[in-house]
Order: sequence, then C-alpha cells, then structure tokens
Amino acid sequence: MNNYSAATAVAVHSDFLSLSQLRRQEFQGLLVLSADFRSRNVFGPVLQGKSVALIFEKPSLRTRVTFEVGIRQLGGWPIVLGTAESRLGEREPIQDLARNLSCWVDGIVARVFNHHDLEDLALFASVPVVNGLSDAEHPCQAVADLLTLTDVWPSWSGKEFVYVGDWNNVSRSLWHACLLAGLRFRAICPEKYGPGPLEPVEWSTKPSDVKGADAIYTDVWASMGQEDELESRLEIFRPYQVNEKLIAKTGKHTFFMHCLPAHRGQEVTDSVIESDYSLVFQQAANRLAVEKAILVTVLVPGTQAESATVKRKDGRQL
Repeated sequence: MNNYSAATAVAVHSDFLSLSQLRRQEFQGLLVLSADFRSRNVFGPVLQGKSVALIFEKPSLRTRVTFEVGIRQLGGWPIVLGTAESRLGEREPIQDLARNLSCWVDGIVARVFNHHDLEDLALFASVPVVNGLSDAEHPCQAVADLLTLTDVWPSWSGKEFVYVGDWNNVSRSLWHACLLAGLRFRAICPEKYGPGPLEPVEWSTKPSDVKGADAIYTDVWASMGQEDELESRLEIFRPYQVNEKLIAKTGKHTFFMHCLPAHRGQEVTDSVIESDYSLVFQQAANRLAVEKAILVTVLVPGTQAESATVKRKDGRQL
C-alpha cells in the first residue's frame, strides 16, 4: 500500500501540460498533496520500479534539480536527456522520439522552447508527459507559487494578486492558477506586452495600479530566446521595475514573488528580493513538493481526494 496521505489529489488528465486542463477540485487536490509531501517529509517508494525521462532543451537549475531529487526520493529512476539527445524535431521526428521513450520509461518531463512541440510529444507518447516549462506555460511553478501563499494567507478571501512586467509563460500559468483558486488576479504590463485578445485578463499599463496588491509578482523582462530584444526591452520596462518605491504604492503589507532566476537591478532591486516580505526562496523550495505531487498524480493510477473541499491539518481551507 502506498504510504502517502489518503487526502491526495484527484486524478488529473494523463498529461500535465497546462493548468487550464484542471478543474478547481483537481487543483485543490494538488495543493493538498503537495502540502502533505512537504509537511510529512514523505520519501516513500511510491514510484518504485518506475523511470522518468527528463528532456531539457533549455538550461535549468530549479526544474532539473527538483525533478531529479523528487523522482529519487519517491523511489524512481530519473534519466536526464540534454539538448544533444533530445532537441525536439531536430535529431529525429518528435513522433519517433515519443514512441521510443514510451517503450522504455513510465513518464516524460519536458522543458522545451515550443509548446506545440510539447503537445506533439504528448500526442505520440503512450506515457504521461509533464510540462517542465514551455514558451506558453510554466504550470509546476504556478502551483508552487499558490502553495507558498497558503503559508502566509489564512484564505484567498479579499486578496489581490498583481503581476508586473512582461506577459509570458509564467504569468499565464499564474492567471490560470488564480482562476482555479478563486483569487483575484490582475496584470500590469507595458503596451503591446500584455495579455492577448483571447485572454480575458484584467490588466493595465500603469505601474501605479499596484495599489491594493497583497502580493506582487514579476519575472525577467527578456525570456530565454529573446536575448536580442534585451536592450530595447530595458527602456520599455524600466518604469515597471519592482523596487521599494513601487511596493510602497500598494498601501498595505505586500509580499514579493519571483520565479527565479532574477536579474537583480533590472526587473527587481536587490533590496526587494532580500527583504523580509520576499517569498522567492520559499517558492523555490516548494517546487520539490509540488513536482512530487504532480508525478504521483500522473504516474500512480487512482489517486483520489476524500472530498472536493479539503482542509489542512491546521484547519485552514485550501
């Protein structure tokens, strides 16, 4: 019998590519299971005998280390494939890579440039595929971010979550996570760098609109693959830097969040990231528990939650 809590996540889809796939109950279940792995320090061999391929088209610190450590702590066997072996669609067609890996491993975690390639990988693989990051979404990070907020807020009620900067994969997954959590989300982005016309996100172009924010989140101004735009982006985004002056505009005690890596002195100042209201290293720490919860949910059939509304051991509702 598996030695993780009975109050675990509702089984999600066989792949974990986007938080938009999930129902609210499934998302709550992931938070509960993540908190359970973290609080109980559960390292039992629930993935004993299972191997997981880790594909990295992009450099990685947090994603690689936490997935490798998580798989090993759960009794599984991580197999890391770098760019030379697994650049999707280059060395061999994606459908061939997916079918070959499916012969040997029980799951695939992929950190890729193109989300469409990730979808193709999932289409042709006969084993679950987990999104470790794509240009469209970063779902593992967003779950870790919301888990972090459960530690500092008794509930989501009345809270406002504000993202400042470039609308990207991180902000998109955060938006989905906040919708699932029932947490008010809004974005502040420069003109032409905000949500697309098909994304019904509340957003503005004015940095002063951080007023009332209970948490402010930012990310790099130029993501991997956008390095040639850095100089022009530095000028456009400079008014959106999260510094002590911007934090003061919220008019309340506000937490700061960042997915890392951070470019200190660009999107955030050193004084903010090192402040007592910064949650960045708690977010990073929570990646491990969250990714273990996701792996168990997609690789161990029949993972169930006791109910749609689950309470933590301290009585606080997720």
